[in-house]
Amino acid sequence: MSDWLRLHKDGVELTVRLTPRSSSNKVEGLIASADGAQHLSARVRAVPEKGKANTALEELVAEWLGVPKRTVSIVSGSTSRLKTVMVNGDPRDLSARIAALAQQTAA
Repeated sequence: MSDWLRLHKDGVELTVRLTPRSSSNKVEGLIASADGAQHLSARVRAVPEKGKANTALEELVAEWLGVPKRTVSIVSGSTSRLKTVMVNGDPRDLSARIAALAQQTAA
């Protein structure tokens, strides 16, 4: 589908660039990196120690998508700013919802 959103049989994977220690928790929309790849940008108040920022990101993505927290998990990049987040569920429904929310957030 795109470089930041990939469909799987059990859900979708998102590439997220996380900024911890922010003043608020929010999904900011799509951003492009220096190499031209797109990522979903997110900020959390939590600090990047003992998995606190990762947990905050999982909770933020679940809230943003309106899905249960248990369906969202970080599958790679746990110690990096660039993370792959898996959201379990119907991939077509999730991808449509994510694309619409990403456009709203960017506007």
